[in-house]
Amino acid sequence: MILQALTAYYEQLLRTGQISAPGWENQFKVSYWLRINAEGQLIDLVDCRQMVPRGKKEVLAPREMAVPAHVKRASGIAANFLCDNSTYLLGADEKGKPERSIQCFEACAKLHHAILDGVDSPAARAVLAFFDHWKPEEASAHPLLADRWKDITGNANLLFDYEGPEGSILSTEDEAIRAAWQQHYSSASPDTPLVQCLVTGQQAPAARLHPSIKGVPGAQSSGAALVSFNAPAFCSYGHEQGENAPVSEYAAFAYTTALNTLLASRDHCRILGDTAVVCWAENASPSYSSLGMMAMFGIPENHGLTEDDLSKALDNLAKGQPCSWMDEDLQPGQHFYVLGLSPNAARISVRFFYRDTMGKFSAHLQQHAKALEIDRPPYDQEPLISISKIVRETLNFKERNPKPSPQLSGALLRAALTGAPYPSTLLHSIASRIHADQKVTPNRAAILKAYYLRNASTLSNHKEILDMKLNDDSNYCPYVLGRLFATLEHIQSDANSEINTTIRDRYFNAACETPEVVFPTLINLAQKHLKKLTPAQQINYNKLLTHLFSKIDETLPAHTTLPEQGAFQIGYYHQMRKFYTKKDKED
Repeated sequence: MILQALTAYYEQLLRTGQISAPGWENQFKVSYWLRINAEGQLIDLVDCRQMVPRGKKEVLAPREMAVPAHVKRASGIAANFLCDNSTYLLGADEKGKPERSIQCFEACAKLHHAILDGVDSPAARAVLAFFDHWKPEEASAHPLLADRWKDITGNANLLFDYEGPEGSILSTEDEAIRAAWQQHYSSASPDTPLVQCLVTGQQAPAARLHPSIKGVPGAQSSGAALVSFNAPAFCSYGHEQGENAPVSEYAAFAYTTALNTLLASRDHCRILGDTAVVCWAENASPSYSSLGMMAMFGIPENHGLTEDDLSKALDNLAKGQPCSWMDEDLQPGQHFYVLGLSPNAARISVRFFYRDTMGKFSAHLQQHAKALEIDRPPYDQEPLISISKIVRETLNFKERNPKPSPQLSGALLRAALTGAPYPSTLLHSIASRIHADQKVTPNRAAILKAYYLRNASTLSNHKEILDMKLNDDSNYCPYVLGRLFATLEHIQSDANSEINTTIRDRYFNAACETPEVVFPTLINLAQKHLKKLTPAQQINYNKLLTHLFSKIDETLPAHTTLPEQGAFQIGYYHQMRKFYTKKDKED
């Protein structure tokens, strides 16, 4: 299903002119152009790298270009056409294997002669003349290469550039060369078996090795495989490599080109933990992907859109109505895909794959956002909490390189997109952060509320507390105790405005987990604090304490469960917001 969807996406991009035809690889990184004259002599080395933004600074990076499709090298020698590294195009490297370098150069020369012999083009004849006259053993001493030898023989890719009477032209832009390569690429090798492709259903040459996927964080920088067989345990019936799951060369090229294109676009790809999340619409419109990414991961800065714009668009689609987004009318019935990829040594693992209409995805994302709504202070007005921010709330930033749980990230995204219950690891992670920091932030309170709303738990019979604001009618003991603790802390704060350590710093976790042990001490302490307040303050606080005590019609629990601790923390947050809401209005 994944390969079919990606192949269909490639074909849609091809129909709309957004991608190159089969046989060409887009966004391939090239560092230098080898400029040659009509006699095949190297007359210049052009540094084609360019400055690109990386975070808050710019760095020098290879230029992304369209080049003939590269072969996938597992082992042995396999040359590429027009664009390759120094080992193949110059016959030299710094790996201490001069004999192998010569063999690579000879294989590259043989490939170019097989494709370009008889081609009526000055650029083609110049490339062949280069291979006929170039001496690999003298490459390191060439005056144009000596100064940049380490860069050239590193990971740099080189591309031929022809200098003719009318100026220079890249070898990949010469029409005769392009036609010769296309004919060579389309012609099947007589040794290649014909199979019924599992993706297209047609009889076609089988792809033994699929092209590499690039851009998945943590995977090999040179690319990793989504489909591969390299050990007997993965093979069956004596088949080798790609013959075990027959995919045609065309389908292998199509799905890998589509996936590499998605991974290279920020509008289609974001990183969540160790997972690269890509999404696309069946009609290949980038507007759908832009909306989906912003709904899941938030609106980037300086994008010109507000969270209100995003909420209205999702609301219309969820109701089955079209909406305008990025000057395009989005339809709720358009099919939409979300794919999560994670690294696994030299391979890529599929963490999740979802397919549904844009309307249904929008409805689930709206439900997710609704569950996270909570009363917030004026300085923290954030109506939409992105998936990334929820994951960040589970991290311990005191660690050197905090990383979220891959399982939590994937399960959380699944819950948001499909309406499934939130993972239990989310509750445990948030509870651990509250226990460690002794802080119930607006985001944490919102996550607790959303978890208990969505998931069946002991709080399922006490949903009245799972609201945006304080519910004064609730008699649920853990919730009331959370409110009581907030009140006792507030009394202490008013009585000792310059105090550095409050009861929250010393007793919050204990009060949350063992109320029977802690609250008698806190209540006795509050009586001493009340004596330091004004008569008016004493009256107000005594009224509130009496009101809260009246709601506790049972003995204080000796121990609380995790869901009851969550109710305590929500009650604490609601009551603290109630105290400061009055001050906000006065301000």
